[in-house]
Amino acid sequence: MKTRKIKLILLLSIILLILFTSLNIFTSYIKMKKTVEESIANQSLEAANSIASSIDVEAYKQFLDNPEKNDYYWQLRNYLNDARVKLGALFVYTLEIHNPKVSKAMIMGLPSEVEGFDIGMDCTVPETQVQKAYNGETFATDVIQDSVYGSYLTVGAPIKDETGKVIAYLGIDISADTLNDIKGKVIQDNLFIFIFNGVLILIVIGSVFFLQRWYQKEVAEEVGATEDTYQAEIKTLISSVSSLRHDFTNHIQVLHGFLQLDKPDQAKQYLYSLSKEVQAIKSLKLNIDHPGLSILLQTKKLTAQNHNIDMDFSVSQDAFNKIKTTDLIKILSNLIDNAIDAANELSEEQRKITICCIADDKQYEFKVTNTGPNIVEAGQIFKQGFSTKKPGNGKIRGQGLFIVNEIVNKYEGKISIDSSKHLETTAIVTIPIK
Repeated sequence: MKTRKIKLILLLSIILLILFTSLNIFTSYIKMKKTVEESIANQSLEAANSIASSIDVEAYKQFLDNPEKNDYYWQLRNYLNDARVKLGALFVYTLEIHNPKVSKAMIMGLPSEVEGFDIGMDCTVPETQVQKAYNGETFATDVIQDSVYGSYLTVGAPIKDETGKVIAYLGIDISADTLNDIKGKVIQDNLFIFIFNGVLILIVIGSVFFLQRWYQKEVAEEVGATEDTYQAEIKTLISSVSSLRHDFTNHIQVLHGFLQLDKPDQAKQYLYSLSKEVQAIKSLKLNIDHPGLSILLQTKKLTAQNHNIDMDFSVSQDAFNKIKTTDLIKILSNLIDNAIDAANELSEEQRKITICCIADDKQYEFKVTNTGPNIVEAGQIFKQGFSTKKPGNGKIRGQGLFIVNEIVNKYEGKISIDSSKHLETTAIVTIPIK
């Protein structure tokens, strides 16, 4: 169920990523088209202003007083046609605006042989732009859809006399085909950006998928390692409890025998010795701030008691939270297990283990000292598969200190084994606090 949820979240994340990135590319495309239209409109407005300023205002006023196809009409028409050709425009013409709603084309810049464009014909400039022109402002339209002349964009600039009065307008129509050609060229020039965005999407999706797989693998390994560690400790605890139950049965039988033989004094003495063991078990309730460490040490204490090993603790009042609980358990569990195995090789009266967990401002120090045979080949002790013990009962030897060394290296710490004293070995692990 959990894996399905993770896959569903990943799928939704990928869909949303593709959706938002596609939307970003689409909006970038629309914005690019709009920018091209605005750029062409601004350039056309500059051209319209330039042409408007070059017109002979007095001659044009005389034309307006008697609008007919006279010499001045043909002269200005040819001039505007020449400007149209140079600009690559659809039309260049003069406009007359007497009201804020309708405009009229007066002189169209076309070759003399072209007919059908009369003086004062209605123009298709939208009312919004006509209103601007009526107020003496320049204007630029969006792309106009016209059934006769096709699609085009129109700009207009005022023609002013020497007093600054607007007497007419100079209009320029840019064909949508011209706009589309320029847009296509701009989009082609920016094609690399669109391809880059697409490749980036694939890289991001691939990275998300890779990271998700890697994270799942890491979590699975961590959970597996944690489960193995705690299962080993639980098995040890169960074994200890089973041993205690067996001992308890034996104790009851001994007490029952004393009472059957009417020897109450011996029964009391036996109970007294048992009470000392009970007190020892009660002392296992360690006052340690780290729950995992407390449980581990209690479990190992029970194991030591079952093997008649004298085990003492010295633990600082610290949470030891700069190291992961699983790593802390692995370090101490392996060190203590090695110490128990070594102590068991001596007689019961010689078996002793001391465990110190010390914390200060700079580092953690974990020290495990045990009695037992000295380690001869100390230089080989951290190699995987190397063990001083003989293989038996199907156990895999030589893994414990290798695992401890790997964890210590992960935290940039140090581990040392001192086996110089007679029948005594001390393992010291230091972890710097960062």
